[in-house]
Amino acid sequence: MQNRLDADATNSGDAARELARAKRAVLVIAIAQLLGTSLWFSANGAMRDLQVAWHLSASDIGWLTNAVQAGFIVGTLLSAITGLADRVSASKVFAVCGVLGALLNALFALCSSGLASALVFRFGVGVALAGIYPLGMKLLVTWDPRRAAQTLALLVAMLTLGTASVHAIRALLSGVPWQTVVLTSSGLAVIGAVLVFVLGEGPHARRAGNRRFGLSAGVGQVVRISEFRSAALGYFGHMWELYAFWTLTPLLVQRAFASGAPATPGTVALWSFLIIAIGALGCLFGGRLSKSVGSARTAALALTISGTLCAIYPLTTALGTAAQLALLLVWGISVIADSPQFSALSVKACPADKIGGALTLQNSFGFFLSACSILWSTSVFHALDVRVAWLLLPGPIIGLIAMTPLLRKQPRW
Repeated sequence: MQNRLDADATNSGDAARELARAKRAVLVIAIAQLLGTSLWFSANGAMRDLQVAWHLSASDIGWLTNAVQAGFIVGTLLSAITGLADRVSASKVFAVCGVLGALLNALFALCSSGLASALVFRFGVGVALAGIYPLGMKLLVTWDPRRAAQTLALLVAMLTLGTASVHAIRALLSGVPWQTVVLTSSGLAVIGAVLVFVLGEGPHARRAGNRRFGLSAGVGQVVRISEFRSAALGYFGHMWELYAFWTLTPLLVQRAFASGAPATPGTVALWSFLIIAIGALGCLFGGRLSKSVGSARTAALALTISGTLCAIYPLTTALGTAAQLALLLVWGISVIADSPQFSALSVKACPADKIGGALTLQNSFGFFLSACSILWSTSVFHALDVRVAWLLLPGPIIGLIAMTPLLRKQPRW
């Protein structure tokens, strides 16, 4: 009896140590994700400066953002087709891509002479990000697969803060050249790469076999799983709205201040940071809510709120600056809160050795849709003004329809 008690105590101690180690690893990966994804919107953090220096329009800023999206799409497709996401150590891919993205981002700051050359460097940054964001999600699962919804919520919260960080840097360094803002994000990305490289993969890592290449060898099988299709289609609707909203945020902030005193670049940057960064709280709240109501219902709630704001925001311009900024903050919370839940639903639907490729492919097409919505919305902003929000509304509507089968499988509230 005593031997059995000692064995149980030993097993309990081992489990506690493993859980503590997993929690530390999740925190390190989340911080690295924050630092690495600061590269994503580094050009948008310098938007006002670039508009003046290069005489850029809102449409041109959209092209700069879309260059990153296009690079990300190409990178994720290459990763999925070759099986790289499931064949190579996720931590090594993350680290290499973090350093490569930082280098290309630095070249954008130091060597760009105008929009054309900037697009080339920003495209390269997007390719590098394909090894950071999806691989960060896979890396989390190798450390703590049993709490996917909660750990992915933390990861996407860090992605949100990373995306917003360039606006914070611009607000804090309002008197420095825009190149300094961009180079700061490169430095952060290198730190993130080192953190993940030192950490390595978790004990639950599984690699796909090396015999076959191509989508038909693995990811194509996942597409035939109905639960994965529903989660992916819901994610696609979410992506139609998300990055277009983040791209438009500085323009919407400028428009919100139009009825009063004009906003300084620092004020626009600060409010842009707050509106995007507050989405991290939405991710964390969504992760907690998913414990009680499930990931599908949590994602549906967030889509419903952000979709409602797409519909009503253009009707609120007469309410004044404070009301518009408050609505943008609510929009910022809800627009990203569903993202980790869609990823968690996809992870749950996939075989363990196909997770990396499936998430990479899902991200690839989702970012293709985001590139389309960014291009469309920024191209017509000068004509539609805040009514551009109506162009984002189809995303939440289609996403809610697509995920109906998942909602039917969950118990009622």
